[in-house]
Amino acid sequence: MRKTTFSSFRWLKNQRKAVVTTVDKKLPNGNLEEQDATVVLLPRSPSAAKNYPPLAVEHLEDEYRLRSADDGKLFREEYNSLPGGHAQGTYEEANKENNKDKNRYPNILPYDHSRVVLTQLEGCPACDYINASYIDGFTIKNKFIAAQGPKEDTVADFWRMIWEQKVSTVVMLTNLKERKEDKCYQYWPDQGCWTYGNVRVAVEDFTVLVDYTIRKFCIQYQSSDAGKMLRLVTQLHFTSWPDFGVPFSPIGMLKFLKKVKALNPAFAGPIVVHCSAGVGRTGTFIVIDGMIDMMHAEQKVDVFGFVSKIREQRSQLIQTDMQYSFIYQALLEYFLYGDTELDVSSLEGHLHKLHNTFNQGDRVGLEEEFKKLTNMRIMKENMRTGNLPANMKKNRVLQIIPYDFNRVILSMRRGQEFTDYVNASFIDGYRQKDYFIATQGPLQHTVEDFWRMVWEWKCHSIVMLTELQEREQDKCYQYWPSEESQTYGDYSVEMKGDALCDAFSLRDLVLTFLPEKVTRVIRHFHFHGWPEVGIPAEGRGMIDIIAAVQRQQQQSGNHPIVVHCSAGAGRTGTFIALSNILERVKAEGLLDVFQTVKSLRMQRPHMVQTVEQYDFCYRVVQDFVDIFSDYANFK
Repeated sequence: MRKTTFSSFRWLKNQRKAVVTTVDKKLPNGNLEEQDATVVLLPRSPSAAKNYPPLAVEHLEDEYRLRSADDGKLFREEYNSLPGGHAQGTYEEANKENNKDKNRYPNILPYDHSRVVLTQLEGCPACDYINASYIDGFTIKNKFIAAQGPKEDTVADFWRMIWEQKVSTVVMLTNLKERKEDKCYQYWPDQGCWTYGNVRVAVEDFTVLVDYTIRKFCIQYQSSDAGKMLRLVTQLHFTSWPDFGVPFSPIGMLKFLKKVKALNPAFAGPIVVHCSAGVGRTGTFIVIDGMIDMMHAEQKVDVFGFVSKIREQRSQLIQTDMQYSFIYQALLEYFLYGDTELDVSSLEGHLHKLHNTFNQGDRVGLEEEFKKLTNMRIMKENMRTGNLPANMKKNRVLQIIPYDFNRVILSMRRGQEFTDYVNASFIDGYRQKDYFIATQGPLQHTVEDFWRMVWEWKCHSIVMLTELQEREQDKCYQYWPSEESQTYGDYSVEMKGDALCDAFSLRDLVLTFLPEKVTRVIRHFHFHGWPEVGIPAEGRGMIDIIAAVQRQQQQSGNHPIVVHCSAGAGRTGTFIALSNILERVKAEGLLDVFQTVKSLRMQRPHMVQTVEQYDFCYRVVQDFVDIFSDYANFK
């Protein structure tokens, strides 16, 4: 087994040195590099540029580690050796007086030889220009069109390009506004239909997921000779990519790319890819796609060669050395872990394979899969706040401390240092960022902080997965009154109702913030079927409590769900993993236990702590499918 302790977290090195105020509460997701309102062009490469030959995939890990060393010095060198673009490329059309205003950035322009040429409109001699360029894939010529994000006055041209080029798929890699700057004009209607120039666009459907949104449009060209022909266009909008930076991890991007490949029909025209300028994030996406294709075809990658080649078609593709190294990070992630996604119908066969030993040696497939997770490095250097002497005593288990980048931050008490810390981490859900708060069972001296967190983050649901005592050891302090009410600092908690369901207790608690005498009802789900060692005897109770929590969330407005066991990692991680996995099974008929757990472990150490808990995730999904297969169509 290859030990995978590679520094897959380049973002760590570029850790934001942000001053967190009570307004910020949580640092933004991903890495940021400051940027001016115009796109900064990079210097041309030195004349004596080094050559970087293709890499065999088995050397990727060592090469990635080597290039990441010394704050990514070799990545920077390699990136700076890239040619800026086509030496003889001209921009005559882009610079014509009539077209200048159609460019979002005056210095990011399409070459004449590779620009997308629109058909001339009657009575409009200069209407064939749009800031967009054809880009080749690994083997397919003009597989993509790299475009700038439409401006208000170029939206009609954008839709005309989609119609004329027979585009079925649009990949959007920017948000409309980022850091208060307009990055792209909203070129689609939120509902109903709208006509842009000659193209009528009607919204058919949309799905919002944690990293991206899928929108489906029905489009029609409004002209006498086009008839009534309708076409379906799918827009996949990746929402987790910070401008001029890179996503938190490549997992979401690889999932997104797989979805783009799956949804783009074989007969379609080029895939339109755009960010704001149509070079940085756009180039990064296109290169990852091309290099994964190359990996399959030749068992090697040639990032330097591929970027050099596509810059001949549009200059400045890939804008920062951070984006450049992210490409390698994504390729390494893909090489090491592959595609671990399963269709629900193949789950039983997969489980059978995981539970049967290999011929060589005596390693069980499931343990092998779990071992890859335990080899992920825990980033102790990124737990500074939790390890401050003033905060150490607030931690139940010294190994399980939240990472600084996604810890739950409390408002600082006036004149009291270190009062913003609680041992709790924001964790992403299937559809929403920060949908869960994973935390430890409160200690006697942290109960007020626990209720302060519940209050400040507007939580309405608490899921408890431990008993107060297990095997004569304290696992969690009782933070609610046995009857009537109890006060914890500025908060009073009153018991309003206590009922026992099959596998869990349901308590209705009224939380009051005493200084303002404002109240909120909190529902407390206390699961009883989980022994301290091992896993629940069957999955049904877990399925029931997850469903009950989801119903409560829909009624109370989808604020973060507080989930805790004793230390807030093993059972807590398993519950959150299962919530996300089952949600996806219901929505898409797909599951990826490995990547779901891997993603959780990047957000909080030791999430899903044992191979039994990992196996339990698979078994509960199988139980879910067995119970509901009569009622649900998972295709």
